[in-house]
Amino acid sequence: MSQFHDFNLKLLVIEELMYGPEPLLPLYDLPARLAERGIGDPASYALDNGLHAEVLPESLGHFEALEIPDELLARVVELSFDAGAEAFRHCAPAWDGEDDLFDVRSLDDLALLPSLRKVTFVEDGVLAVPDAAEVFAARGIDTD
Repeated sequence: MSQFHDFNLKLLVIEELMYGPEPLLPLYDLPARLAERGIGDPASYALDNGLHAEVLPESLGHFEALEIPDELLARVVELSFDAGAEAFRHCAPAWDGEDDLFDVRSLDDLALLPSLRKVTFVEDGVLAVPDAAEVFAARGIDTD
């Protein structure tokens, strides 16, 4: 099993493998998990408990412990650096996207993704790596 150094890049990989069009990992459903504890609205729960600007402990624990087999990592061919990732909603349900909570600060973990060929960005993306375009180009990864 591979170990990620940048938790936020791991979340983007999880986005592709768990919440993408062809899920390959078991779904993590924060609303369902909170409902089991009698909590109806994850965003209200986060706001009411001062957790609006951080990853909820239950989600952090789950995603940090989640082991992604190398054979699944090898199936990731595209990543989107999008602040609207579903994985982020399951981590911080009241996050407004206005801070750097989910910014990717290192691309060192790209070595874990041998088949990655394309990355996409959006205007409100979460990539905060200087010279990222050069890093992607050096690995033969297309950017939009």
